[in-house]
Formats: sequence, C-alpha cells, structure tokens
Amino acid sequence: MQVLQVQLEVGPDPAEVGRARRWARSRLAGSGIRDDEPLAETLVLLISELVTNAVVHTGCPAVLRMLFAAGGGVRVEVADTSACPPQPRHAEGDDTNGRGLELVDGLADRWGWQPEGVGKSIWCEVDPVVPASAVSPLSPARVRC
Repeated sequence: MQVLQVQLEVGPDPAEVGRARRWARSRLAGSGIRDDEPLAETLVLLISELVTNAVVHTGCPAVLRMLFAAGGGVRVEVADTSACPPQPRHAEGDDTNGRGLELVDGLADRWGWQPEGVGKSIWCEVDPVVPASAVSPLSPARVRC
C-alpha cells in the first residue's frame, strides 16, 4: 500500500492551532481533497482538536502528521513529549472544554494512542468517502453525509 506522509512541528502555544489548521487545509488540497468537501471539514476539525489537546494539556511542542493512503483514507497523528495518556472527559451543559476526545470518537472511523519515544502519539483515521450513488443496498461501504 502506498502512503504519502507530511508533517508539521507545532510549538507549545495555542496560537499554533490556527497555523496547524491552515497547513492541514493546504496539504488536503494538495492531495486532491477540496476545502469544501465534508471530508476536509472533518479532518480539519479532528486536527484542531488533537493539536489543541497536545498544546493545552501538555504545554509541550508537538508534531502533526498526516498520512494519505492510496485508497483515499487519511490518518492523522499528533505526537508530543508527555507520557501521560489522554484522559477522555464528559462535558456537562455549559462547560467550555472536555469535548475534544468525544468529538474525535464521534467523527473518526478509528482512534487511539500509543507510546512514542519519551511521549505518546494520538491518532485517528478517516476512511474514504463513498458517494451514495456508488453504493449498492448490499454494499458494506460507509457513506458520510
């Protein structure tokens, strides 16, 4: 399987999240995923959440990686130097934080984390979008709206 990997070093500053989103949009466009496609919007939101978590909760620099599979799937990884595992939380009512990993869980097809060097890498994968017109009623392919 052929995979293209690109990466961006992210500083330990919340302003870096916006830079990571802009960088991701340009790399998605370069891979053929248009900015107005639901897949691009989903990936940018996932990247925003994972980079925000890394920067805010660890205070450490991070590395954002995007891996583009030949079949159209995309894997996003954010590695940081904190060995502390991610702590999913459940936000209540008007809470202003605590929803990041819930969003990742709801939007990604798969996600997880693994130790990496002295820190960890949190990853998520989004499968290629299959147009509704290309899916037969018996097909197991996933359709995104």
